[in-house]
Amino acid sequence: MKRIAIVGGGIAGLSAAFDLETARQKGAPLEYALFERSSRLGGVLRTERAADGSLLEGGPDSFLTEKPWAAELCRELGLEGELIGSNDAERKTFVVLDGRLVPLPEGLQFMVPTRAWPILFSPLFSFSTKLHMAREWFARPHAARNDESAAEFVARHFGREMVERLADPLLAGVYGGEAEKLSARAVLPRFVEMEEKSGSLSRAMLRAKSARVGAPPPLFTSLRNGMQQMVEAITACLAPATLHVGACVSRVAQQESAWEVRLEGGESSRFDGVILALPAYAAAGLLAETDAALAAKLAEIGYSSSVTATLGYAAAAAEGAGCRLPAGFGFLVPRGQGRRMLACTFVQRKFPHRAPEGRWLLRVFLGGSADEDTILLDDGAIETVVRQELKEILGLGTTPEFVRIFRWPRSMAQYEVGHLERVREIERLRAQHSGLWLAGNAYSGIGVPDCVRSGREAARAAARA
Repeated sequence: MKRIAIVGGGIAGLSAAFDLETARQKGAPLEYALFERSSRLGGVLRTERAADGSLLEGGPDSFLTEKPWAAELCRELGLEGELIGSNDAERKTFVVLDGRLVPLPEGLQFMVPTRAWPILFSPLFSFSTKLHMAREWFARPHAARNDESAAEFVARHFGREMVERLADPLLAGVYGGEAEKLSARAVLPRFVEMEEKSGSLSRAMLRAKSARVGAPPPLFTSLRNGMQQMVEAITACLAPATLHVGACVSRVAQQESAWEVRLEGGESSRFDGVILALPAYAAAGLLAETDAALAAKLAEIGYSSSVTATLGYAAAAAEGAGCRLPAGFGFLVPRGQGRRMLACTFVQRKFPHRAPEGRWLLRVFLGGSADEDTILLDDGAIETVVRQELKEILGLGTTPEFVRIFRWPRSMAQYEVGHLERVREIERLRAQHSGLWLAGNAYSGIGVPDCVRSGREAARAAARA
C-alpha cells in the first residue's frame, strides 16, 4: 500500500488530495494524509458573509475563464451549476490620474491597443505615447536572447508611460509585484511569443481577435456562494481521518526509499512520497537537511504581502451625500499617484448576488512588493487610509456600515527576471529525489487554476510512481 503525505492545505494541496482520493476510490492501492498548520483549510480562498448578506472574499474573488483547470475541477465536484461569469457588460475600468478617474480606452486588450480612434482621443496617454503605439504596428519579429523585465518589454513596444500608467498597476494587482522586477517571459508569456512570431503585439492581438468565433466568454469566473465553495466541496469528498488541521510539519527527510514527516512536538510518520504544496520558502525550510542546494534555490523565489479591505455602504446614503460611482468594475492606481491603494473593485458590478439590492460593496487592494509595510498597520490605520483615499478619489465620504480587513503575509510569489531558469533548476534538483513533488503558486502560475493544475499533476505523478 503506497502512502503519500501532502503538506499544505491550500487549494493546491486540496486538489492533490482530491485526485488521490479519486484514485483510491477507483481501486488504486494508496493512502494519503494532508497536513495543514493553520486552523482552517483553503489557504487564501476565504469567503465570509456580512450581517446584511453581502458576500466578502478575503482572497481571490474569481479566476480567469480562459484557464480551464479550476472550472474543470468544479464540474467534477458537482458545482457546474454554481459557476457564474463576470458581468462583462459593465467591465469598464478606470485609472487614477492626477486626482481624477480616466477610463481605459476601448480596444485595449490588457495593455495592447487594437483600436486607433479610442486611443487617439484618450486623455490617459500623451501624444508621444500615442505616436509610440502607432510605430509599434510596424515592429518586426524579435526573439530576445535573454530574459528581461516586464517593464523593459512593454516600454520597448509602447513607451515608459504605458509602463507607469497601465502595465505596472495591472501587474501589481495580479502579482503584487513591480513591472521593473517581474520577468516578461514568466508573467507575459503570450506577448513574448507574439513578439517572436509577429513583431507587433497590436497586429497579433487584432489577428487573434478577428479569428475568434462567437461571443467571447466572460473574462472571470467565480462561484455563486464564493470561492470557498471549492474548498468545502473538496473537503466533503475527503475522509476526515485523512485531514490533519493544526498540524505543523517541522521536518521532511528522505530515508532511503521512504520519507519521514515529523510534526512539531516530535510525532513522525513514514511515507512513500510527499507533495509539498507550500510557499517556496516554507518548502525550502523543510528540505534544508535533505538537499541544501534545492532548499537554497527554492529560497530564491521572493514573496510579497497583500491586504484587502472590503467596505459596505448603503447606496442611498452615499448618493445622498453626493457620491456617484462611475459605471464600471473599478479602478487602478499607478504608484506615481501618491496613494497606498493599488486598486478598487466595485463588487456589486463585477458579479451578481454579491451584495443585496441598494448596497455598495467596495473591495480595496493594498501592499505588494513596493509597500510591504502596509501589512504591519493595525486595522484602524488601514481603514483610515482607505476611507481617506476613497474620499479623495470618488468623493465617498459616507461612513461605511462595515469594514472587513484581510491580511496575507508573504502570499504572492514573485516571478522576477530569471524565474523560468530558476524553476528549471528547481525541477532538476527535485527529480533527483524519488517520491518528492512540489505544487503551489511559486512555479508556473499564481492563479487558482494554476494552483489546481499543479496540485493535481503532482498527485497523478505520485500515484503513478
